[in-house]
Amino acid sequence: MSDINTGQQTLGIDNTATNIHDLPGTSSAVSWAAIFAGAAGAAALSLLLVILGTGLGFTTLSPWAMDNTSATRIGFVAIAWLSFTQLAAFGLGGYLAGRLRIKWTLAHTDEVYFRDTAHGFLTWAVASLVTVLLLTLVVGSIAGTTDGITETQITEEMRNASANGSLWMFVALLIGAFAASLMAVFGGRQRDA
Repeated sequence: MSDINTGQQTLGIDNTATNIHDLPGTSSAVSWAAIFAGAAGAAALSLLLVILGTGLGFTTLSPWAMDNTSATRIGFVAIAWLSFTQLAAFGLGGYLAGRLRIKWTLAHTDEVYFRDTAHGFLTWAVASLVTVLLLTLVVGSIAGTTDGITETQITEEMRNASANGSLWMFVALLIGAFAASLMAVFGGRQRDA
């Protein structure tokens, strides 16, 4: 048994039975390393699946035979693939964040579930923010080179397609947030088993 002086009080702690992370005020409930690892895994898998979906999409289209595919069908398949990508990538990211976090032995079971869910949500948030930042930089550089396009060339149909795409992107991102949070709980349960 050794004494630990926390500045305000002295705690008698048995070093063999207590994890240092279980002491009050000694560590954060957030494992940022696990969150960043989950975000990196989610972003990498998301990139791979988006590239795969783009490749598969381009192989099914032909500029000479547009009569067999409609824009609605292409849009539906793209939305379904994007939703699958979000579900798979952020499910993996959340699971990694749950498995890689430290073990909280003195926390109540409900608190552990909340922390695992928060780890999954933060994994989704970090990966989404980094992705948006990178896409903004890329789109900004591309948009700077389109000097020949005037505003009158943008039709109402393009505006509607952009609005619908944004709404469905919101749904896909919501699916990703849910998958990351849920899978973090499963990862945390396996971590503590």
